Amino acid sequence: MTPRTQRRRQTIFVGTKIRQLRKERAFTQAELASRIGVQQSDLCRMENGEYKVSLDTLFRILGVFGMDIAEFFREGTQPPSPTEADQELLRLFQRLDEAARADVLDFMRYKAARRVEAWRS
Repeated sequence: MTPRTQRRRQTIFVGTKIRQLRKERAFTQAELASRIGVQQSDLCRMENGEYKVSLDTLFRILGVFGMDIAEFFREGTQPPSPTEADQELLRLFQRLDEAARADVLDFMRYKAARRVEAWRS
């Protein structure tokens, strides 16, 4: 495999992983792009492996997702087991009506965005 082919595969891997995480967390491209300070078209190109993701941009994405870089690149491992707090959060969330769930998600997204802003400072 040539170095160019290897770099292309790495770019595609990173983009695919970003798309997977974004979808798992129910973010649209527009939402994630806004939170990390890039254009939606650029995020689309990153996810498609057409555009290399800078380390700065990757760290902003990881901040939104609440991950560190080791978690992002870890392959083939099981996600960490949910803590008691995680399980309680899910149980409480499931007891809420649709409007309350939307409020909770908005609040969590706000808090995650604030975390990214604090990281930028």
